[in-house]
Amino acid sequence: MELFIIVFIGLLTLVYITYVKLIKLRNQAHEALSGIDIQMQKRFDLVPNVLKVARHFMEHEKGLFLEVTELRTKVMAGYDKSKPAEVNDHVQAVQSLSDKFGKLMINVENYPELRSDKAIVEAIHTYNDVESHISASRRFYNTSVTDLNNVVQVFPMSFVASLIGVQVMALFEAQEQSRAAVNADEFLS
Repeated sequence: MELFIIVFIGLLTLVYITYVKLIKLRNQAHEALSGIDIQMQKRFDLVPNVLKVARHFMEHEKGLFLEVTELRTKVMAGYDKSKPAEVNDHVQAVQSLSDKFGKLMINVENYPELRSDKAIVEAIHTYNDVESHISASRRFYNTSVTDLNNVVQVFPMSFVASLIGVQVMALFEAQEQSRAAVNADEFLS
């Protein structure tokens, strides 16, 4: 009987320690995702200013302006960090916005009259600064999510994770355009 009690207490202790570890890792991943959201807010604040100034010079880029505006609205919409599907959708929208806004900033740099505009010069510097912060936030997020996913997918912690509803979270990954080889002729012509 004593052995049964000792084993039972040992199992309860193990389950509790596993539970605490899972909750800490999940909270760390949510914190990292919030860090990305904070950096994205800085970028969101930059988007309208760049669009206002650039719109006058870049009439033929209207489609890109609309895409950036729509993606900005989508990313700014609320989402539930505890629902993996909503987090995945948010991560994809953030990645799409990053790609489109990066393309817009490259296009801005191709216009000499825009590059000399004080507001655009400041926006480009701010954009570069924000991008480095976003990159650091993504690395922290991916590290946190990898730690969580490793624990959630390994037995016996996977059993406890399924009991308390902790699920695997999505990583930030490079978009297909980012993985493609760069064609230097496009930039030199």
